[in-house]
Order: sequence, then structure tokens, then C-alpha cells
Amino acid sequence: MTNILEEMWGGQTLVLGHRGASAYAPMNTLPAFELAAAQGADGIELDVWLCAGGEQLVILHDATVDHTTDGSGYVFEKSFAELRELDASYQFEAYRGVQIPTLDEVFEAVGRKLLINVEIKADERMIPGTERAVADCIRRHGMSRRVLVSSFSAQVLKNFHEVMPEVPIAFLYDTDTPASEWATIASVPHQAIHPRHTLVDAALMEKARADSHVVNTWTVNEPERAVELARLGVVGIITDNPDKILAALGR
Repeated sequence: MTNILEEMWGGQTLVLGHRGASAYAPMNTLPAFELAAAQGADGIELDVWLCAGGEQLVILHDATVDHTTDGSGYVFEKSFAELRELDASYQFEAYRGVQIPTLDEVFEAVGRKLLINVEIKADERMIPGTERAVADCIRRHGMSRRVLVSSFSAQVLKNFHEVMPEVPIAFLYDTDTPASEWATIASVPHQAIHPRHTLVDAALMEKARADSHVVNTWTVNEPERAVELARLGVVGIITDNPDKILAALGR
């Protein structure tokens, strides 16, 4: 059976901005996503949470706002209004005042220009129903053929697949991924795996092909490594600097 991602993403090696073009603009903000598009990226990767009360799906990497904004506290304990008051410019002085965006805003801004890898974050304290909210947002914007949903949590992927089986999903993993996650994901139909790039070698690629899995990998900021991964057959290269990786790949 043809992997739906192969149909959606075509045959070339794709470059995705990791939280946007995050080497040049504040991660997970609209300027970073728009810059990735301007640099020629094929897509972006972003992180999503439901804020307090389930008001909105907001784009932020950490469970707390401390690292990338001028605020503090857990994202899922803050209302949308409280989150909108925060400055998400991180260490980028030129972007002072930029706000935490919503998934709706990202789809509206770049959804027709970029493929979007939505990573659903996992935390035992997160707002229930995040997976359904992501599915509803994808449907609302007609993005089912332009989105890939990923997570380090096999249970999150299982929950999402149950409410939107037509959208491809990807299992994120690293060297410390627990055996319990592997046991759960084994029973969840998934089209892709997302290993850290240092785990990718010929043996991994051979197994992925045998399992009919597309391999997308993160976070690749060295041009030479990007070329190696492309030669191995990796489909998606997730990077902080799309411009440099595109140049290395001759695009």
C-alpha cells in the first residue's frame, strides 16, 4: 500500500523549519513561520497546547511560558487573554511585542504555502481533549492533506488517530524513549517515524522501508549532515535554518 505521506509530500527531500526559521526569528511565532516560507522551506514543524479552559490551541514548545516569553507559569493554566499579553520575542530584539500565535492563525497565514507538522505536546497535566481540538482545527481549515501530526506520546497519537484517522501521524523518539511507548505505538497505525538525526543510519532506513514508514528527522543544522541524510533516503529534514539546508541540497 502506498504511504499517504509519499502521495502528499512527493519524492524529493523536504526541508521543514523547526518551529519556523527559528535561527533567525522567535521560535513558534508567525514571523518565524513566514520567514521559513520566504526562505523556500517546504514546511514547518510547530508545537501545540490547549490553554486553560480549552479556549484556543496555542503554539509554544515548553509546558511553561518561562523560556520563550516574559511571563511565567504553565501554558495550560493560563487563559488565552493572559497568554496574548506576553511578549514571545525570546532573545530577538527586533521582534519585541510578537505574540504567541494560535493554530488557527498559523493555518490562515501559511497553510496554503507550507506543509505543517503539528506536534501535540504531552504532559499529565495538559487539558483533556487536545487531540480532538487539533482535529477540529484541521477540518475547519481544510488542511487534512497538508498536515502531519506527531508526538512523543504514543497514547496522544492513538487518541488523535481515533478522531481523525485520515490524517497521517508520526512517532517522535529519542534514545531515552521508554519501552512502554514502543509497546503502545506498535498497535497504532502510523505512516512516519521521527528519530533524532543522530539515530538515523542505513540500518534504520532499511527497517523503516520494510515497515512502510517515512523517515523525517530533527534537528539538522549542519549542511553536511543534511546531505548525508538525503542520500540515505530521509524524506523530511527539520532544521532551525532552512536557507542553509536548502542550499546544501542544491535547491
